[in-house]
Amino acid sequence: MNQIDYSKMSDEQLKNYFLAHRNHSDALSTYLQRRKQHKHEIIATVDDPDFDDKIAAAIKAQIDRDRSN
Repeated sequence: MNQIDYSKMSDEQLKNYFLAHRNHSDALSTYLQRRKQHKHEIIATVDDPDFDDKIAAAIKAQIDRDRSN
C-alpha cells in the first residue's frame, strides 16, 4: 500500500479523506493534531447581553470569508 502524505492535504481534504477512510487512524490523528493547533476565538459568553448579535455577526463574517475563498 502506498504511504499517504497527509501534510500535502488541506485541512478540508484531510477531513474528507478520513470520513471516506474511517479505518485510517493516522489520518484521524493528523487531523486532530491540526485542529488543536488552530486558535478558537471566544465570540461571546452565555450571559453576554449581546450574545445573539455577536453570534450572528460571527456567522456572517465566516460566510463572507468562505465566499471570498
